[in-house]
Amino acid sequence: MRYLVRARLKSGCELSLLDSIHNETLGEGSVAEGEYLRNMNAARRSADNTVRWVEICYCPTPLQEERPYWEEYFDLIKVQDAHDRRKCRDQNGTEPWACGNCDCTARLESKLKGSGTGFLDSLSTKK
Repeated sequence: MRYLVRARLKSGCELSLLDSIHNETLGEGSVAEGEYLRNMNAARRSADNTVRWVEICYCPTPLQEERPYWEEYFDLIKVQDAHDRRKCRDQNGTEPWACGNCDCTARLESKLKGSGTGFLDSLSTKK
């Protein structure tokens, strides 16, 4: 399933998060290890200073595996389905693991890309 995540970066975590991204250690030890880096590369910072990204997650509970890794740096504000759950081929059993190559959130991701500023760009200016 794909989720739209809205979070706020915890105060004082900017540099450690940026370092973990540059060193490619963000999410190290998680089964979703590479997903964290993909998420941060696509993440957008909004005018209200929240960060948004679309995340792929196969857990029975949204972000069950990823939550502890994200909560080191972020306060998760909202995690919601990024598209109709009934149409998710992985979720409805039509095609297991379909989310990795699915374009079901392409429109949403395109809309996000056109909003706010690139999250990594905003972090890099603080370094």
